[in-house]
Amino acid sequence: MVQTDLFWGQSMTSTQFSLRLQNWIRPLHSFRRASATIFVCCATATGLASCTGLPTAGPTTSQVMDQAAAKPGRFDMVEIDSGVVSTLASQPKTRVRNWIEPAGKPPGLTIGIGDTVSVSIWQENNGQALVPRAAPPEKGGGEGGTVNIPDQMVGADGAISVPYAGRIPVAGRTPFQVQQIIEQRLEELINQPQVVVTVTKAASNFATVFLEQGAATRVVLSPAGDRLSDVIAAAGGSKLPFYDTSVRLTRYGSTTTIPMTALLSDPEEDIFAWPGDIITLEEKPDNFLVFGATTNNAQVPFDAGRLDLAQAIAKAGGLRDERADPEGVFLLRFEPPTVVRALGVPDLAKHVGGDSPVLYHLNLRQVDGYFLAAGFPVENNDLIYVANASMTELQKFFTLVGSITGPVIAGTVVTRGSGP
Repeated sequence: MVQTDLFWGQSMTSTQFSLRLQNWIRPLHSFRRASATIFVCCATATGLASCTGLPTAGPTTSQVMDQAAAKPGRFDMVEIDSGVVSTLASQPKTRVRNWIEPAGKPPGLTIGIGDTVSVSIWQENNGQALVPRAAPPEKGGGEGGTVNIPDQMVGADGAISVPYAGRIPVAGRTPFQVQQIIEQRLEELINQPQVVVTVTKAASNFATVFLEQGAATRVVLSPAGDRLSDVIAAAGGSKLPFYDTSVRLTRYGSTTTIPMTALLSDPEEDIFAWPGDIITLEEKPDNFLVFGATTNNAQVPFDAGRLDLAQAIAKAGGLRDERADPEGVFLLRFEPPTVVRALGVPDLAKHVGGDSPVLYHLNLRQVDGYFLAAGFPVENNDLIYVANASMTELQKFFTLVGSITGPVIAGTVVTRGSGP
């Protein structure tokens, strides 16, 4: 019987059609057997994880654990539990006073070269040195009176002039000390002289503030003492969000940086300003890095004064359901020796300043993991990694197999369809 085959567009007998169909199907069976062999080999070698050379986004949870066990000197592995959260919370804060000297309230501000000083002298009745005895009462005569010496600038020699007392050394002395010197020199001329010394314009007792906009301001310090926040406010304050601002303080050759959030929330960080301080406001937001099976892999700003691990994961878009392994949430941080000792792990000291790399591990498959994440603080420059689930690599394998088999099958169909 002769029939026309619509698939090949030819006329052939039933026997010819059957043979042609078998020839077309046989290669597909061979390819399926080969694909199955490849799959079995890969599954046997890697535990259904991935074939050799299959691209991955990072190590799986088990791979991280295996590396930590095989090479313990590379980093310290710490399981996040309630004890670790309590240990980190109890660590003493690094105070700015530990990095800057001198600290504390400055001693009484002294007079400096270039300052403008006012001197007032009061005398008992019958005094004749500075106020004539015949002068009217309103001018200080008779019952005594007051003489106000015109304001004068402290000269390069650090002294001012006072009639009948000569040049008075004032630089480096407090107004009270200068007052005593003038009184001693006038005792022989005036009955019980009383002197008041006032700095009307300070040219030496000031701090310089550089705002983040580039403007610079000199702020005169008051004798009562001014804290850093007072000086910054007097200079005009920051125009940036406080959590994006850092305060860099330079004092007598030493420099340290204080987050504005710490300055405003911790009174002990808001230390007193000293004459000669240079205070610079900088836009320096805190950030953390996130990689792996999260919605966003990026450098993420805090946008807040404090951030915990749960909030950080949320800022990264959360864990991806189709990829993430909830058991594999890791946070890498370089910890100072005091924290390393408190955690009870080896001090590796591989970072500048003696800090050690610590890899914190959190299992979010356990219910208490979410409470622990909410209590675990994230710090500036922390790196968060969420591992892929093992089945994710298997899905990649199936995708890879599909990308190979699809074109072959399609090509076979096209080839067979164009044959004679």
